[in-house]
Amino acid sequence: MDEAEIAQLKALMEWEGTRSAPPEGFPKLPDMPAARYTSAEYFALEQTHVFRKSWLFAGHMDEIPEPGCYMRWHNAGDPIVIVHGMDGAVRAFHNTCRHRGAPVVTEDRGKASRLMCGYHNWTYKTDGRLVGVPERRDFPADFDLSCRGLLPVRCELFGKVIFVNFDADAMPLIDWLGPLAREWEEFAFDRIRLAARHSFDLNCNWKVAMEANMEVYHVPFIHPTTVAPLVDSARNLNTLYPNGHARMLAPAPQQTNREHVRAIDSPPGWQQIDSVGELGRTCTQSYTLFPNWVSPLSNFFVPPLVFWPTSLTTTRLELVTMALDWGDAPAPDLWTVPDASKPNGRQMSPIILEDTQFGEAIQLSMQSAAFRSVPLSYQEARIYAFHQSLDAMIGKSNIPGELRVEQVIGEAWVWPREPRLDQMERDRKAATQPAE
Repeated sequence: MDEAEIAQLKALMEWEGTRSAPPEGFPKLPDMPAARYTSAEYFALEQTHVFRKSWLFAGHMDEIPEPGCYMRWHNAGDPIVIVHGMDGAVRAFHNTCRHRGAPVVTEDRGKASRLMCGYHNWTYKTDGRLVGVPERRDFPADFDLSCRGLLPVRCELFGKVIFVNFDADAMPLIDWLGPLAREWEEFAFDRIRLAARHSFDLNCNWKVAMEANMEVYHVPFIHPTTVAPLVDSARNLNTLYPNGHARMLAPAPQQTNREHVRAIDSPPGWQQIDSVGELGRTCTQSYTLFPNWVSPLSNFFVPPLVFWPTSLTTTRLELVTMALDWGDAPAPDLWTVPDASKPNGRQMSPIILEDTQFGEAIQLSMQSAAFRSVPLSYQEARIYAFHQSLDAMIGKSNIPGELRVEQVIGEAWVWPREPRLDQMERDRKAATQPAE
């Protein structure tokens, strides 16, 4: 971001702290249908139309660092294998042999110059081509190996971060990211390493879990000693982007130097990302990457929280920390702490435990007859816009009327438009006018 853009965003954050009502012209948000969190029909629509057609976080190049390395991935239904090809290209394939449907790869990670199905030893090159069929004589003479390679899945990188998309006709990843790609350049996605990646199962719908990270309305009440001292929720500024993405900017409270706090909380071996600008150093600069990634970005970390629906009422929360090379220092892990009593030896950090503590109880409460609708405030507009994007991707005609949200947040409130600037300027002029 250039200096003018930073100054404008800082002014808008200050203006947010002074307003006495939602911005002029901002639409009244209708109640959302409660069943969006409890309906098996709506859940199935999300799986078919959203998770099969969106760019999804899959991994980091550190997990497949050399040609021949591969990793299994199955967070969105179909099992796939992501391969660092012998030619240097990174590809993804359905992890399904074209013979009798057995998985070609059965280990979570490995390295091989060929991928061989263990059932009948059908063998594939790392570019997916079928090159070996035992007892070839028993197949017809015109049996064409060239059309029986592993079926590809779209796979593209942003820096060293790997994304996949099951939709062969999806727009390129860079277009999906849109303006986020420019804003993320300063966070060194091309240099950050994978420091930590852990998963935890939650007993609630994925949106219940994710939406706790899409507003700061709850911060003073759920995080009074952890987040509230670092985030001024009154001066929070939300920005909506095309394709369902969003950004939250919130300065630290006046008495807190956020940049100093980050520096003293970080061991000497942890490297700062020098290209990060003023807002990433001094504010909470957090992004929602539609559909299921939320991440605050800073001058120390790129730490996404990724929410994977495993059923209507269960979620796998993936907690990831990426950072510049930390040398001999302990690997950064922003979201988990050691806990020998847990199966993977890690527990969620206090902040994450605070955000997830009510998930199961909320889900049970939502399934009661008393849960009828969801009224949202202006500060929760990211959530409403997120639901609009879900419905837009699913398609209005595919959604029963009682499950839809009204599309009331229009293009006037989506980047690059910023109607709050006009009101801020009017308020500034009114404040400087002499009293009559």
